[in-house]
Amino acid sequence: MSDFEPFYDVNRTYEDNYACGPFGAFAAALEGKGVLPVADGSSSGSNASSTTASTFLGQPVNLAFGIPAGPLLNSRYTTAAFRMGFDLATYKTVRSRAWGCNPFPNVLAVHPKSADGQLTPGSAELDEGVLADTNYELPISISNSFGVPSQDPDVWQPDMRAAIAAAGPGQVLVPSFQGSRVEGMSEEDYIADHATTARLVKETGAKLMVMNTSCPNEGHNRLLCHNPLLVGRITEAVKQEIGDTPLMIKLAFIPSDDDLELMVRSTVGRGTVQGFSTINTISAKLVDKDGNQALPGAGRDRSGVCGSAIRGAGLEMVRRLAALRERLGLDFAINGVGGVVSPADYEAYKQAGADSVMSATGAMWDAELAHKIKAAL
Repeated sequence: MSDFEPFYDVNRTYEDNYACGPFGAFAAALEGKGVLPVADGSSSGSNASSTTASTFLGQPVNLAFGIPAGPLLNSRYTTAAFRMGFDLATYKTVRSRAWGCNPFPNVLAVHPKSADGQLTPGSAELDEGVLADTNYELPISISNSFGVPSQDPDVWQPDMRAAIAAAGPGQVLVPSFQGSRVEGMSEEDYIADHATTARLVKETGAKLMVMNTSCPNEGHNRLLCHNPLLVGRITEAVKQEIGDTPLMIKLAFIPSDDDLELMVRSTVGRGTVQGFSTINTISAKLVDKDGNQALPGAGRDRSGVCGSAIRGAGLEMVRRLAALRERLGLDFAINGVGGVVSPADYEAYKQAGADSVMSATGAMWDAELAHKIKAAL
């Protein structure tokens, strides 16, 4: 168990974290303890400077490393991330309407059976059950069972503007959004809701954005990114709203090479998408030590698992996308995500073909991760 206090407190509700967080070193960063102001370009004492060395979807950044959609709930979290040297801070996925969170608890420690601690897509363990409890050990893997909550746009739009303004030199706020499927909604209405939400994001002054297609908003254990043709139609509608603003798509693990190629051709091939961010989680049945459902409530027998356990799958997706990019002769960015807990993991993603890298769970348990990666470079 790490003695570090995660900046998202897994022992508090999502609502408490939104209202009171961040915690630990991120809270200290907001209070100015042991860090330098964002405005001086020092990225809170990191060895970043105002001389940028990388880009992210056309925006100059000190280092194309940061935190993906998930744990940065509002502008306090994203500002703290910037001050801790994470030059890419993703504002947690927003919707066109307020959306509730799954019941507490949302986060449990997950312990795969394999010797290397990895979860393999398609393996029997994912359906038989993976142990989940409150024994948080390093290298950390956790459940991600939130249901993509969102504030109303009247709340998140001004807060997102503040988050964008808080970025230091060589830092970029990355807004994440998704459409919302509600009962009685037609497919055309669902597509239009994505476009509406993208327009609301653009109104905040966002320089780029990421669209979440990797959460189960299409029915039980069914992801939007499993339907490349629908994603293609959605991104066409979104681009009509956001124009030249770069758009990246967040993907889950896609087992089929044919489906992955269809996703690339349906989006990048039609000029609507400029990059992919992958992966967020791997879906698994989670059980307690007695084999019972670990997370309480109907429909929560499975959860997305993130952290160290999905690194192998994340690297595989990046390699496959990089191979497609070369074979098809297409130009798109790849953002590698999944199980990044050390400088070596960052380097592995870069070697696999990622143009940028992000860490959610790893960063939650190690606020110094960005500093460590910059020091290693």
